[in-house]
Amino acid sequence: RPRAAVVGGGTMGAGIAHVLLAAGAPVTLVEADTDRADAARTAVVTSLDGAAARGKLPEGATRDDLLERLALSTAVDDLPADTALVVEAVPERVDLKQTVLGGAARACPEAVLASNTSSLSIAAIAADLAGERVIGMHFFNPVPAQRLVELVVHPGTAEATTRACRDWVDALGKTAIVVNDVPGFATSRLGLTVGLEAIRMVEEGVASAEDIDTGMQLGYRWPMGPLRLTDVVGLDVRLAIAEHLTRELGPRFEPPQLLRDKVERGELGQKSGRGFYDWS
Repeated sequence: RPRAAVVGGGTMGAGIAHVLLAAGAPVTLVEADTDRADAARTAVVTSLDGAAARGKLPEGATRDDLLERLALSTAVDDLPADTALVVEAVPERVDLKQTVLGGAARACPEAVLASNTSSLSIAAIAADLAGERVIGMHFFNPVPAQRLVELVVHPGTAEATTRACRDWVDALGKTAIVVNDVPGFATSRLGLTVGLEAIRMVEEGVASAEDIDTGMQLGYRWPMGPLRLTDVVGLDVRLAIAEHLTRELGPRFEPPQLLRDKVERGELGQKSGRGFYDWS
C-alpha cells in the first residue's frame, strides 16, 4: 500500500493507524509531543494485541510485523513527501483541523487530506486549503471492528479524491457511503436524533435506560441501545454535537436538560465511570 499518516493518537487515531497498518500501509502517527506520541504508540500496540487475541490480524502477520511499518512524529511539517493519505483525528475545532491539514498539504503535495470529524463542515475545514484534496473520512468507534466509513464531500472535493478514498476504504475491508457536506452528515444526524429522544424518554420517566436499550436491540436489531452508545461515545461529545446541530439546523436538536445536567456533574459515560450506566 502507499504511505499514510494519522494526526492525533487518541482512541480514534490509534484505531485508524491500526487498520491502515493491517492493510499493509506504512503509517506515520503524529502527536503534539514525544510523551503523547509514545502513548499513542502504546494505544496502537494494545489495539493490535486485542486483534491478535481474536485472530483478526492479517493471515501470517504478527503484531511486530505491523509495528515495523509504524513511525512516530511530533510535526506534521516533517511528514514524508510521498504520503498518499493524511487522516486527521484531532479535537473537534475547525481552526485546529485547518492548521493540521494545512501543514499536511505543504508537506505532502499529492496526499488526500481527510478529516475524521463527525459533525464539522468539511467546506469550512477546506477553506484556504487545497480544497480539491479535502474530504471527510468519518470512521466509527471501535475502528477495527466497525465496517462503515462515511465519506463526506464538499462542493470542491475532486472526484479523484473521492475515488482514492473509496480505494483506501476497500483496502481496509470496510464499506464506504458518500454523503454531501451538510451539518451532521447522515450518520451523526440520525444517530443523535434517536439518542436525544431516548434521553428525553428517561427524563420523562417513560422507561429505564436498560429497557429502552433492550427495546431497540431486540425490536430494531441495533447491536447496542442508544443510551449505552451515548455512554460509549461520551455524553460531552453528544452534547457538543447536539449544540452544533441546534445552531445549524434548529431546535429539533436541542439537548435535553438531563444531558446537560449529567455533563455538568462529570457523568460523561464509559470514560468517566458513569453515564446512563455504571462503568466502574
